[in-house]
Amino acid sequence: MKYIDVKTASEKWNITERRVTYLCRNGRIEGAKKEAGLWLIPSNSVKPEDGRKNKIKTLTTTIENLPLPIGVSNYIELVENYYYVDKTLMIKDFLDSRPKISLFTRPRRFGKTLTMDMLKTFFEISENDTSVYFKDKNIWNCGEKYRKEQGKYPVISVTFKDIKYSTWEQSFTAIRDVIVEEYKRHIYILDSNKCNDYDKKYFLNIINQSITEVELAGAFSNLSKMLNIHHNKPAIIIIDEYDTPIHQGFSAGYYDLVVNFMRNLLSGACKDNSNLAFGFLTGIMRVAKESIFSGLNNLAIHSILDTKFSEYFGFTKYEILSMAAYYNSSDKYEEICRWYNGYKFGNNNIFNPWSVINYFYNSCKPKAYWQSTGDNSIIKQLIENSNNETYDNLYTLLQGNVISSYIDSSVIYPEIMSNTSTVFSFLLSAGYLKVINTDNMQDENGIYDLAIPNKEISYVYEKEILSLIPSTKNN
Repeated sequence: MKYIDVKTASEKWNITERRVTYLCRNGRIEGAKKEAGLWLIPSNSVKPEDGRKNKIKTLTTTIENLPLPIGVSNYIELVENYYYVDKTLMIKDFLDSRPKISLFTRPRRFGKTLTMDMLKTFFEISENDTSVYFKDKNIWNCGEKYRKEQGKYPVISVTFKDIKYSTWEQSFTAIRDVIVEEYKRHIYILDSNKCNDYDKKYFLNIINQSITEVELAGAFSNLSKMLNIHHNKPAIIIIDEYDTPIHQGFSAGYYDLVVNFMRNLLSGACKDNSNLAFGFLTGIMRVAKESIFSGLNNLAIHSILDTKFSEYFGFTKYEILSMAAYYNSSDKYEEICRWYNGYKFGNNNIFNPWSVINYFYNSCKPKAYWQSTGDNSIIKQLIENSNNETYDNLYTLLQGNVISSYIDSSVIYPEIMSNTSTVFSFLLSAGYLKVINTDNMQDENGIYDLAIPNKEISYVYEKEILSLIPSTKNN
Protein backbone atom coordinates (compact mmCIF):
# COMPACT_ATOMS: atom_id res chain seq x y z
CA MET A 1 0.00 0.00 0.00
CA LYS A 2 1.22 3.51 -0.82
CA TYR A 3 1.32 6.18 1.86
CA ILE A 4 1.40 9.97 1.89
CA ASP A 5 2.67 12.31 4.60
CA VAL A 6 0.70 14.85 6.63
CA LYS A 7 1.65 17.77 4.40
CA THR A 8 0.47 15.99 1.25
CA ALA A 9 -2.81 15.01 2.92
CA SER A 10 -3.24 18.59 4.09
CA GLU A 11 -2.92 19.90 0.53
CA LYS A 12 -5.12 17.14 -0.87
CA TRP A 13 -7.97 17.74 1.59
CA ASN A 14 -7.53 21.52 1.92
CA ILE A 15 -7.18 21.46 5.70
CA THR A 16 -4.29 22.36 7.98
CA GLU A 17 -1.44 19.97 8.78
CA ARG A 18 -2.32 20.31 12.45
CA ARG A 19 -5.85 19.12 11.70
CA VAL A 20 -4.56 16.11 9.78
CA THR A 21 -2.29 15.20 12.70
CA TYR A 22 -5.21 15.54 15.09
CA LEU A 23 -7.33 13.19 12.93
CA CYS A 24 -4.52 10.62 12.82
CA ARG A 25 -3.91 10.79 16.56
CA ASN A 26 -7.60 10.27 17.32
CA GLY A 27 -8.07 7.32 14.98
CA ARG A 28 -10.21 9.23 12.51
CA ILE A 29 -8.15 8.10 9.47
CA GLU A 30 -8.29 4.36 8.92
CA GLY A 31 -4.92 2.75 8.29
CA ALA A 32 -2.86 5.78 9.40
CA LYS A 33 0.32 4.78 11.19
CA LYS A 34 3.24 6.48 12.87
CA GLU A 35 6.81 5.65 11.88
CA ALA A 36 9.94 7.42 13.14
CA GLY A 37 7.77 10.08 14.70
CA LEU A 38 5.90 10.88 11.46
CA TRP A 39 2.32 10.04 10.52
CA LEU A 40 1.83 8.09 7.29
CA ILE A 41 -1.62 7.99 5.66
CA PRO A 42 -2.90 5.52 3.03
CA SER A 43 -2.88 7.35 -0.29
CA ASN A 44 -6.45 6.24 -1.05
CA SER A 45 -7.83 7.59 2.25
CA VAL A 46 -10.89 9.82 2.06
CA LYS A 47 -11.05 13.03 4.08
CA PRO A 48 -13.00 12.28 7.30
CA GLU A 49 -16.23 14.14 7.93
CA ASP A 50 -15.72 17.30 9.94
CA GLY A 51 -16.90 16.35 13.39
CA ARG A 52 -16.24 19.85 14.60
CA LYS A 53 -19.47 21.24 13.16
CA ASN A 54 -22.97 20.72 14.53
CA LYS A 55 -24.72 17.94 12.66
CA ILE A 56 -28.35 16.88 12.85
CA LYS A 57 -28.55 13.40 11.29
CA THR A 58 -32.26 12.94 11.87
CA LEU A 59 -34.96 14.74 13.77
CA THR A 60 -34.55 12.26 16.62
CA THR A 61 -30.76 12.38 16.98
CA THR A 62 -28.95 14.71 19.34
CA ILE A 63 -26.85 17.63 18.15
CA GLU A 64 -23.11 16.99 18.14
CA ASN A 65 -21.57 20.03 19.75
CA LEU A 66 -17.98 21.15 19.87
CA PRO A 67 -16.26 20.19 23.13
CA LEU A 68 -15.54 22.82 25.76
CA PRO A 69 -11.94 24.08 26.09
CA ILE A 70 -11.13 23.19 29.69
CA GLY A 71 -7.61 24.50 30.28
CA VAL A 72 -6.82 25.00 26.58
CA SER A 73 -4.71 28.12 26.03
CA ASN A 74 -3.28 27.32 22.57
CA TYR A 75 -5.25 29.38 20.05
CA ILE A 76 -4.82 27.05 17.05
CA GLU A 77 -5.70 23.95 19.05
CA LEU A 78 -8.77 25.68 20.45
CA VAL A 79 -10.22 27.05 17.22
CA GLU A 80 -9.65 23.75 15.42
CA ASN A 81 -11.20 21.46 17.99
CA TYR A 82 -13.24 23.35 20.60
CA TYR A 83 -15.94 25.95 21.10
CA TYR A 84 -14.36 29.38 20.72
CA VAL A 85 -15.72 32.71 21.87
CA ASP A 86 -14.43 35.03 19.17
CA LYS A 87 -12.21 37.72 20.66
CA THR A 88 -10.31 38.59 17.48
CA LEU A 89 -11.71 42.11 17.26
CA MET A 90 -9.15 42.94 19.92
CA ILE A 91 -6.64 42.87 17.05
CA LYS A 92 -8.60 45.60 15.25
CA ASP A 93 -8.82 47.75 18.37
CA PHE A 94 -5.10 47.36 18.93
CA LEU A 95 -4.15 48.21 15.34
CA ASP A 96 -6.40 51.25 15.42
CA SER A 97 -4.48 52.71 18.36
CA ARG A 98 -1.06 50.98 18.08
CA PRO A 99 0.36 51.62 21.57
CA LYS A 100 4.05 50.72 21.66
CA ILE A 101 3.81 48.68 24.87
CA SER A 102 0.51 47.39 26.24
CA LEU A 103 0.05 46.00 29.75
CA PHE A 104 -3.16 44.08 30.49
CA THR A 105 -3.93 43.26 34.14
CA ARG A 106 -6.74 40.81 34.89
CA PRO A 107 -7.57 38.17 37.53
CA ARG A 108 -6.40 34.59 37.11
CA ARG A 109 -8.31 32.37 34.68
CA PHE A 110 -9.72 35.24 32.65
CA GLY A 111 -8.09 34.27 29.34
CA LYS A 112 -4.84 36.24 29.37
CA THR A 113 -2.63 33.41 28.10
CA LEU A 114 -5.07 32.41 25.33
CA THR A 115 -5.40 36.04 24.22
CA MET A 116 -1.63 36.44 23.98
CA ASP A 117 -1.39 33.22 21.95
CA MET A 118 -4.09 34.56 19.62
CA LEU A 119 -2.01 37.71 19.04
CA LYS A 120 1.10 35.62 18.46
CA THR A 121 -0.70 33.41 15.94
CA PHE A 122 -2.12 36.39 14.08
CA PHE A 123 1.02 38.48 13.80
CA GLU A 124 3.82 35.93 13.56
CA ILE A 125 5.69 35.11 10.35
CA SER A 126 5.23 31.41 9.68
CA GLU A 127 6.08 28.83 7.05
CA ASN A 128 2.46 27.69 7.28
CA ASP A 129 -0.53 29.76 6.21
CA THR A 130 -1.88 30.82 9.60
CA SER A 131 -4.52 33.04 8.03
CA VAL A 132 -6.76 29.95 7.90
CA TYR A 133 -7.28 30.32 11.65
CA PHE A 134 -8.77 33.79 11.20
CA LYS A 135 -10.69 33.72 7.91
CA ASP A 136 -13.90 32.67 9.65
CA LYS A 137 -13.36 35.04 12.58
CA ASN A 138 -14.59 38.59 13.13
CA ILE A 139 -11.25 40.23 12.40
CA TRP A 140 -11.24 39.01 8.80
CA ASN A 141 -14.38 40.98 7.99
CA CYS A 142 -12.76 44.25 9.07
CA GLY A 143 -10.98 44.84 5.79
CA GLU A 144 -7.62 44.67 4.08
CA LYS A 145 -6.12 47.25 6.45
CA TYR A 146 -6.13 44.58 9.15
CA ARG A 147 -5.71 41.45 7.04
CA LYS A 148 -2.43 42.72 5.59
CA GLU A 149 -0.89 42.70 9.10
CA GLN A 150 -1.47 38.97 9.46
CA GLY A 151 1.71 36.88 9.50
CA LYS A 152 4.05 39.86 8.97
CA TYR A 153 6.16 40.08 12.16
CA PRO A 154 8.77 37.97 13.93
CA VAL A 155 7.43 37.26 17.41
CA ILE A 156 9.08 36.56 20.75
CA SER A 157 6.52 34.95 23.06
CA VAL A 158 7.00 33.59 26.58
CA THR A 159 4.88 32.96 29.65
CA PHE A 160 6.14 33.10 33.22
CA LYS A 161 2.91 31.70 34.70
CA ASP A 162 4.67 28.64 36.15
CA ILE A 163 7.56 30.46 37.84
CA LYS A 164 6.54 29.66 41.41
CA TYR A 165 9.61 28.53 43.32
CA SER A 166 10.82 28.97 46.88
CA THR A 167 14.30 30.33 46.05
CA TRP A 168 15.72 32.83 43.57
CA GLU A 169 18.14 30.21 42.26
CA GLN A 170 15.26 27.93 41.30
CA SER A 171 13.27 30.78 39.80
CA PHE A 172 16.23 32.04 37.78
CA THR A 173 16.80 28.55 36.40
CA ALA A 174 13.14 28.28 35.43
CA ILE A 175 13.12 31.73 33.78
CA ARG A 176 16.28 30.84 31.90
CA ASP A 177 14.70 27.58 30.70
CA VAL A 178 11.67 29.47 29.38
CA ILE A 179 13.95 31.85 27.46
CA VAL A 180 16.08 28.97 26.15
CA GLU A 181 12.98 27.29 24.69
CA GLU A 182 11.99 30.52 22.95
CA TYR A 183 15.47 30.85 21.47
CA LYS A 184 15.23 27.27 20.20
CA ARG A 185 11.99 28.23 18.46
CA HIS A 186 14.10 30.66 16.42
CA ILE A 187 17.02 28.28 15.85
CA TYR A 188 17.13 29.27 12.17
CA ILE A 189 18.99 32.41 13.25
CA LEU A 190 22.15 30.29 13.53
CA ASP A 191 21.97 29.66 9.76
CA SER A 192 21.25 33.28 8.89
CA ASN A 193 23.80 34.94 6.62
CA LYS A 194 22.63 38.33 7.92
CA CYS A 195 23.48 37.92 11.61
CA ASN A 196 27.11 38.23 12.66
CA ASP A 197 29.22 35.69 14.54
CA TYR A 198 29.09 37.69 17.77
CA ASP A 199 25.28 37.52 17.84
CA LYS A 200 25.34 33.83 16.97
CA LYS A 201 27.78 33.14 19.79
CA TYR A 202 25.41 34.84 22.24
CA PHE A 203 22.56 32.79 20.76
CA LEU A 204 24.52 29.54 21.30
CA ASN A 205 25.43 30.54 24.85
CA ILE A 206 21.73 30.98 25.62
CA ILE A 207 20.84 27.57 24.18
CA ASN A 208 23.74 25.90 25.96
CA GLN A 209 22.78 27.67 29.20
CA SER A 210 26.35 28.93 29.56
CA ILE A 211 25.32 32.47 30.37
CA THR A 212 25.37 34.72 33.42
CA GLU A 213 22.40 36.39 35.05
CA VAL A 214 23.53 39.77 33.74
CA GLU A 215 23.87 38.43 30.19
CA LEU A 216 20.48 36.71 30.33
CA ALA A 217 18.81 40.02 31.21
CA GLY A 218 19.54 41.12 27.64
CA ALA A 219 17.91 38.05 26.09
CA PHE A 220 14.81 39.75 24.67
CA SER A 221 16.70 42.81 23.50
CA ASN A 222 19.32 40.72 21.71
CA LEU A 223 16.87 38.27 20.17
CA SER A 224 14.68 41.10 18.85
CA LYS A 225 17.78 42.62 17.23
CA MET A 226 18.68 39.33 15.52
CA LEU A 227 15.11 38.80 14.34
CA ASN A 228 14.97 42.33 12.93
CA ILE A 229 18.25 41.82 11.09
CA HIS A 230 17.16 38.45 9.67
CA HIS A 231 13.59 39.37 8.69
CA ASN A 232 14.16 43.08 8.07
CA LYS A 233 11.15 43.62 10.30
CA PRO A 234 11.05 44.71 13.97
CA ALA A 235 9.80 42.08 16.39
CA ILE A 236 6.72 41.81 18.57
CA ILE A 237 7.49 40.79 22.15
CA ILE A 238 4.82 39.05 24.24
CA ILE A 239 5.43 38.39 27.94
CA ASP A 240 2.53 36.62 29.63
CA GLU A 241 2.15 36.73 33.44
CA TYR A 242 5.21 38.92 33.84
CA ASP A 243 4.45 39.50 37.52
CA THR A 244 4.25 35.87 38.67
CA PRO A 245 7.99 35.64 39.50
CA ILE A 246 7.76 38.99 41.33
CA HIS A 247 4.69 37.91 43.29
CA GLN A 248 6.45 34.68 44.24
CA GLY A 249 9.66 36.50 45.11
CA PHE A 250 7.83 38.74 47.55
CA SER A 251 6.06 35.80 49.20
CA ALA A 252 9.22 33.67 49.45
CA GLY A 253 11.62 36.41 50.53
CA TYR A 254 13.75 37.08 47.45
CA TYR A 255 11.89 40.13 46.14
CA ASP A 256 14.95 42.37 45.65
CA LEU A 257 16.76 39.75 43.59
CA VAL A 258 13.86 38.97 41.27
CA VAL A 259 12.74 42.58 40.82
CA ASN A 260 16.26 43.70 39.87
CA PHE A 261 16.49 40.98 37.24
CA MET A 262 12.99 41.56 35.86
CA ARG A 263 13.57 45.30 35.68
CA ASN A 264 16.63 44.76 33.48
CA LEU A 265 14.94 42.05 31.40
CA LEU A 266 11.83 44.15 30.70
CA SER A 267 13.76 47.38 30.18
CA GLY A 268 15.94 45.69 27.58
CA ALA A 269 12.85 44.40 25.81
CA CYS A 270 10.68 47.52 25.97
CA LYS A 271 12.67 50.66 26.69
CA ASP A 272 14.16 52.48 23.68
CA ASN A 273 14.33 49.21 21.72
CA SER A 274 14.60 50.17 18.03
CA ASN A 275 14.07 46.50 17.11
CA LEU A 276 10.64 46.40 18.73
CA ALA A 277 7.42 46.79 16.74
CA PHE A 278 5.02 46.27 19.65
CA GLY A 279 5.09 44.76 23.10
CA PHE A 280 2.34 42.99 25.04
CA LEU A 281 2.51 42.15 28.74
CA THR A 282 -0.07 40.54 31.01
CA GLY A 283 -0.31 40.07 34.75
CA ILE A 284 -2.66 40.21 37.69
CA MET A 285 -1.21 43.39 39.19
CA ARG A 286 0.61 46.37 37.81
CA VAL A 287 3.94 46.54 39.61
CA ALA A 288 4.63 50.22 40.09
CA LYS A 289 6.91 52.13 37.75
CA GLU A 290 9.27 52.90 40.60
CA SER A 291 10.17 49.23 40.99
CA ILE A 292 9.83 47.63 37.56
CA PHE A 293 8.99 49.99 34.72
CA SER A 294 11.48 52.66 35.67
CA GLY A 295 11.94 55.10 32.81
CA LEU A 296 9.45 53.27 30.59
CA ASN A 297 7.30 56.16 29.33
CA ASN A 298 5.70 54.34 26.38
CA LEU A 299 3.54 51.96 28.44
CA ALA A 300 -0.25 51.87 27.88
CA ILE A 301 -1.87 50.31 30.95
CA HIS A 302 -5.22 48.54 30.68
CA SER A 303 -6.43 47.48 34.12
CA ILE A 304 -9.90 46.32 35.15
CA LEU A 305 -10.72 49.99 35.82
CA ASP A 306 -10.02 51.04 32.22
CA THR A 307 -12.55 50.95 29.40
CA LYS A 308 -10.33 50.14 26.41
CA PHE A 309 -10.06 46.39 25.65
CA SER A 310 -12.38 45.69 28.61
CA GLU A 311 -14.60 43.20 26.71
CA TYR A 312 -11.77 40.94 25.55
CA PHE A 313 -10.96 39.21 28.84
CA GLY A 314 -13.88 37.18 30.17
CA PHE A 315 -17.30 36.72 28.55
CA THR A 316 -19.93 39.38 27.87
CA LYS A 317 -23.69 39.00 28.21
CA TYR A 318 -24.23 38.34 24.51
CA GLU A 319 -21.41 35.80 24.38
CA ILE A 320 -23.04 33.95 27.29
CA LEU A 321 -26.46 34.02 25.62
CA SER A 322 -24.95 32.61 22.43
CA MET A 323 -23.04 29.94 24.32
CA ALA A 324 -26.09 28.92 26.34
CA ALA A 325 -28.18 28.62 23.16
CA TYR A 326 -25.47 26.53 21.48
CA TYR A 327 -25.45 24.05 24.36
CA ASN A 328 -29.27 24.01 24.57
CA SER A 329 -29.21 25.70 27.96
CA SER A 330 -30.85 29.08 27.35
CA ASP A 331 -33.09 28.45 30.34
CA LYS A 332 -29.97 28.49 32.55
CA TYR A 333 -29.04 32.09 31.80
CA GLU A 334 -30.39 33.58 35.04
CA GLU A 335 -28.58 30.94 37.07
CA ILE A 336 -25.33 31.67 35.23
CA CYS A 337 -25.79 35.37 36.03
CA ARG A 338 -26.31 34.73 39.74
CA TRP A 339 -23.23 32.55 39.98
CA TYR A 340 -20.68 33.92 37.52
CA ASN A 341 -21.65 37.43 36.36
CA GLY A 342 -21.04 40.71 38.17
CA TYR A 343 -17.48 41.66 37.30
CA LYS A 344 -17.06 45.23 36.12
CA PHE A 345 -14.19 45.75 33.69
CA GLY A 346 -14.27 49.32 32.47
CA ASN A 347 -17.87 49.88 31.36
CA ASN A 348 -18.53 46.20 30.62
CA ASN A 349 -20.25 43.62 32.78
CA ILE A 350 -18.15 40.46 32.56
CA PHE A 351 -18.69 36.77 33.37
CA ASN A 352 -15.92 34.54 34.73
CA PRO A 353 -14.92 32.46 31.65
CA TRP A 354 -13.27 29.63 33.58
CA SER A 355 -16.33 29.05 35.72
CA VAL A 356 -18.85 29.34 32.87
CA ILE A 357 -16.96 26.80 30.75
CA ASN A 358 -16.77 24.40 33.69
CA TYR A 359 -20.46 24.98 34.40
CA PHE A 360 -21.47 23.84 30.91
CA TYR A 361 -18.93 21.01 31.00
CA ASN A 362 -20.45 19.68 34.22
CA SER A 363 -24.00 19.54 32.84
CA CYS A 364 -24.92 22.98 34.17
CA LYS A 365 -24.19 22.17 37.79
CA PRO A 366 -23.51 25.45 39.63
CA LYS A 367 -20.58 25.45 42.03
CA ALA A 368 -17.48 27.48 42.85
CA TYR A 369 -15.22 26.27 40.02
CA TRP A 370 -12.84 29.23 40.46
CA GLN A 371 -12.01 28.22 44.02
CA SER A 372 -8.34 27.44 44.74
CA THR A 373 -7.20 28.06 41.16
CA GLY A 374 -4.38 30.37 42.22
CA ASP A 375 -1.94 31.41 44.92
CA ASN A 376 -3.33 33.77 47.56
CA SER A 377 -0.23 33.91 49.78
CA ILE A 378 0.10 37.70 49.51
CA ILE A 379 -3.58 38.21 50.37
CA LYS A 380 -3.00 35.94 53.37
CA GLN A 381 -0.13 38.15 54.55
CA LEU A 382 -2.18 41.28 54.01
CA ILE A 383 -5.18 40.03 55.97
CA GLU A 384 -3.11 38.66 58.82
CA ASN A 385 -1.49 42.09 59.20
CA SER A 386 -4.70 44.12 58.90
CA ASN A 387 -6.65 45.94 61.60
CA ASN A 388 -10.14 45.53 63.05
CA GLU A 389 -11.63 48.09 60.66
CA THR A 390 -10.46 45.99 57.71
CA TYR A 391 -11.93 42.84 59.28
CA ASP A 392 -15.26 44.59 59.82
CA ASN A 393 -15.29 45.62 56.16
CA LEU A 394 -14.54 42.06 55.07
CA TYR A 395 -17.55 40.78 57.03
CA THR A 396 -19.69 43.62 55.68
CA LEU A 397 -18.88 42.49 52.14
CA LEU A 398 -19.83 38.88 52.84
CA GLN A 399 -23.23 40.03 54.07
CA GLY A 400 -23.89 41.43 50.60
CA ASN A 401 -23.27 45.05 51.49
CA VAL A 402 -21.11 47.71 49.86
CA ILE A 403 -17.98 49.30 51.28
CA SER A 404 -15.91 52.25 50.08
CA SER A 405 -12.15 52.05 49.89
CA TYR A 406 -9.13 53.69 48.32
CA ILE A 407 -7.93 51.66 45.34
CA ASP A 408 -4.38 51.85 44.00
CA SER A 409 -3.99 50.47 40.47
CA SER A 410 -0.27 49.91 41.02
CA VAL A 411 1.71 48.44 43.85
CA ILE A 412 5.18 48.55 45.35
CA TYR A 413 5.41 45.22 47.15
CA PRO A 414 7.70 46.26 50.04
CA GLU A 415 5.19 48.94 51.07
CA ILE A 416 1.99 46.91 51.04
CA MET A 417 2.13 45.83 54.67
CA SER A 418 2.20 49.45 55.86
CA ASN A 419 -1.06 50.36 54.09
CA THR A 420 -4.14 48.57 55.43
CA SER A 421 -6.30 49.63 52.47
CA THR A 422 -4.00 47.71 50.12
CA VAL A 423 -5.90 44.52 50.87
CA PHE A 424 -8.92 45.81 48.94
CA SER A 425 -6.77 46.84 45.96
CA PHE A 426 -5.42 43.29 45.86
CA LEU A 427 -8.84 41.70 46.27
CA LEU A 428 -10.22 43.83 43.43
CA SER A 429 -7.35 43.09 41.05
CA ALA A 430 -7.37 39.40 41.95
CA GLY A 431 -11.10 39.01 41.17
CA TYR A 432 -12.59 38.77 44.67
CA LEU A 433 -14.35 42.15 44.45
CA LYS A 434 -16.06 44.34 41.88
CA VAL A 435 -16.44 48.07 41.46
CA ILE A 436 -20.11 48.99 41.71
CA ASN A 437 -19.87 51.88 39.26
CA THR A 438 -16.70 53.42 37.89
CA ASP A 439 -18.57 56.73 37.59
CA ASN A 440 -18.70 56.88 41.38
CA MET A 441 -14.95 57.29 41.65
CA GLN A 442 -13.82 60.40 43.45
CA ASP A 443 -11.00 61.42 41.12
CA GLU A 444 -9.11 63.43 43.69
CA ASN A 445 -8.63 60.54 46.13
CA GLY A 446 -9.37 57.29 44.27
CA ILE A 447 -12.28 56.06 46.41
CA TYR A 448 -14.45 53.29 44.91
CA ASP A 449 -17.63 51.52 46.03
CA LEU A 450 -16.87 47.78 46.23
CA ALA A 451 -18.90 44.59 46.59
CA ILE A 452 -18.63 40.82 46.07
CA PRO A 453 -19.43 40.07 42.38
CA ASN A 454 -21.62 36.97 42.57
CA LYS A 455 -22.67 33.80 44.38
CA GLU A 456 -19.55 31.88 43.40
CA ILE A 457 -17.24 34.49 44.90
CA SER A 458 -19.34 34.56 48.08
CA TYR A 459 -18.42 30.91 48.57
CA VAL A 460 -14.79 31.46 47.57
CA TYR A 461 -14.58 34.59 49.69
CA GLU A 462 -15.76 32.82 52.82
CA LYS A 463 -13.37 29.90 52.31
CA GLU A 464 -10.27 31.71 51.02
CA ILE A 465 -10.55 35.16 52.62
CA LEU A 466 -12.47 35.04 55.90
CA SER A 467 -10.70 31.84 56.93
CA LEU A 468 -7.45 33.83 56.92
CA ILE A 469 -8.57 36.23 59.66
CA PRO A 470 -6.79 35.37 62.93
CA SER A 471 -9.20 33.69 65.36
CA THR A 472 -8.37 36.25 68.04
CA LYS A 473 -9.84 38.97 65.82
CA ASN A 474 -12.78 36.98 64.51
CA ASN A 475 -15.26 38.50 66.94
